[in-house]
Amino acid sequence: MELETIEQLKKELDEQTRLAEERLNQLKYLQADFDNYRKWQAKEKDGIIALANERLIHDLLVILDEFELALPAIENEKNKEGMQMLYKKFVKILADYGLEPIECIGKKFDPNFHAALCRERCGEKTDTILEDLGKGYRLKSRVIRPSKVKIAEQISEEKGD
Repeated sequence: MELETIEQLKKELDEQTRLAEERLNQLKYLQADFDNYRKWQAKEKDGIIALANERLIHDLLVILDEFELALPAIENEKNKEGMQMLYKKFVKILADYGLEPIECIGKKFDPNFHAALCRERCGEKTDTILEDLGKGYRLKSRVIRPSKVKIAEQISEEKGD
């Protein structure tokens, strides 16, 4: 009878060990799922913050444009100096958030960064940007406003019959 009891206890021990391992595996999967959820949630939060910043900065570009138009028109030296200080501070704050102007004059036209408003026939290579008609900006490498540009159209030197 003792041998049967020992066998019975071994079977119960094996069953309990199997259940414990099963529960441990379930717990590990649950912990991994929670970690994945937490990472996804953090990424989602960062995306929402970035989108909110992008919208705000896009709206603030109107003020930046107005500053750039107003500065040359100010005649009083003290006022001009004060406005330049405000402008520089404003540009620095926007740059700290990742805003940078798109440099384009003399470069090849790229529809990902530029919007061509007109063409001018000249001696420059075709699709070379001649003039920046409206400043474009990137926010952390993402274009939030393309540059409005005038591009070159090369004059062909072919002669007729």
